[in-house]
Amino acid sequence: MDINKRTILWIVFAVSLVALWNEWMISSGRPSMFAPAKTAPATDAKAGNAANGGVPAPVGTATVAGAAAVPGSAAPFKSEVVTVTTDVFKVDIDTLGGQIKRLELLKFKDGIDPTRNQQLFQQAGNRVYLAQTGLVGAPGLPNHHTGFTVRPGPRTLDAAGQLQVVMDAEQNGVKLTKTFTFKRGDYVIDVRHDVTNTGTAPLKPELYLQLVHDGNKPEGSSWFNPSFTGPTLYTDADKYKKLTFEKIEKEDATQKENPGKPFTPDHPTKADNGWVAISQHFFVSALVPQAKQMHDIFTRKVDTNTYAIGVVQPLGTLAPGATVSNNAKLYSGPQEEQALESVSPGLELVKDYGMLTIVAKPMYWVMEKIHGALGNWGWTIIAFTILIKLIFFPLSAASYRSMARMKVVTPKMTAIRERYKGDPQKMNQAMMELYKTEKINPLGGCLPIVVQMPIFIALYWVLNASVEMRGAPWIGWIHDLTRPDPFFILPVLYAISMYVTMKLNPQPADPTQAKMMLFMPLAFSVMFLFFPSGLVLYWVVNNLFSIAQQWVITKKLAPDAK
Repeated sequence: MDINKRTILWIVFAVSLVALWNEWMISSGRPSMFAPAKTAPATDAKAGNAANGGVPAPVGTATVAGAAAVPGSAAPFKSEVVTVTTDVFKVDIDTLGGQIKRLELLKFKDGIDPTRNQQLFQQAGNRVYLAQTGLVGAPGLPNHHTGFTVRPGPRTLDAAGQLQVVMDAEQNGVKLTKTFTFKRGDYVIDVRHDVTNTGTAPLKPELYLQLVHDGNKPEGSSWFNPSFTGPTLYTDADKYKKLTFEKIEKEDATQKENPGKPFTPDHPTKADNGWVAISQHFFVSALVPQAKQMHDIFTRKVDTNTYAIGVVQPLGTLAPGATVSNNAKLYSGPQEEQALESVSPGLELVKDYGMLTIVAKPMYWVMEKIHGALGNWGWTIIAFTILIKLIFFPLSAASYRSMARMKVVTPKMTAIRERYKGDPQKMNQAMMELYKTEKINPLGGCLPIVVQMPIFIALYWVLNASVEMRGAPWIGWIHDLTRPDPFFILPVLYAISMYVTMKLNPQPADPTQAKMMLFMPLAFSVMFLFFPSGLVLYWVVNNLFSIAQQWVITKKLAPDAK
């Protein structure tokens, strides 16, 4: 059967790029190109608070809309902002509710405006991103609408590299004390809640922890460069779950259309482990509730285009005069694997490598070791490419030997086509006999490309997910390997290298096919204009070494094919 190897190679390459694009769309929260979006199943669930996301309606919208009056107070509470500065971030805590309303990462620049630092928590314009906690379980308990009094103390790290901010609020016979603990070099904020029953009757308070975020698309996101921002969570039983604001909106609409009807969201609702988070490109904010204590997990719409994910944790029965303490953690910072692994099991999964995690994770581990020796991620990619070429050298050598023999027998193949051009069946039989006589595998050139495609796609995910490479330069004009080449030099070099590679291959006998083959490098180079420059660098280096290897084999081994 007359099969042109290069056509198959291009088909494999094209299909791989389509698969890569499909995964990219899924990662950014868009539906797959090959399947309709799934609808969340509706099943029986506990009524009441569970139907409202685990948090009563009054605990949703006031901080999103603005400052609110404390229930029962004569005048609106005048809030105060407490600013804490460590070596890794600058944090604003509002005494209205004791909520974190601004968090600036001091070691990372903004992806759009490099003159500013990266901000996670914020409340400005159409951006809403807050960390809120409070009590439910009885009317009028202190929550993130309540005014807190902040205790005096330092607002920068002490000699031991630690500082605490303590806030108190007492309301309706319950005193809530929030203690935020910051540590040097740590993106984890320890959040302790001490609840004291100052009344005369027992009560059963529940602590909620939630992250609130607007549903707007991330800045800089486009059709060619989408990025995911949305709720994520993890439990030991159900593992890692990625949600979307659109799904929460649909679930909210479903519940409003069917009031009183039990509804279960498309995620775990109970656990005594795990975490909830808002993930975004390169960064994450995650709430880790106190371990080994059962809690409800909720997602809900709290206002127009504003959504929450969180947990509600029962604190047991609290007798008059008794105090109960609860310790949680808030991680807000970069998606650095080692740091995430130390915070909570499964948190490193927010660094999402897509469907090829099994390839990408060890790949990053190897690259990290190489980077430790070279100190530059661009040279690391080049060294990694050379390593891959050495590993697959036997396959590549066999492929190029087959191509060399194909080039030698091209005149014979042309003669067969001319002889049997009116009889395709006899032509194919003659071709297969020629392959057998010359010991040529017509598909021999496909294997190296097929094997390397998962590596190519996995490298894309490593570059797309690794904050360690964000803003990492190579040389000269390449200032960020995770962003496209600003001057398109690497895509042009890729096109040239592919053109040279094609010239070294046996030329198609069909003129139309030959023209198509010449057009393909240009087409893929246009696609590479929008891909991370580190990925294009990998492919350029791969092509250059392939050209050298193919040229040597063609020159040295082609005579053996005669």
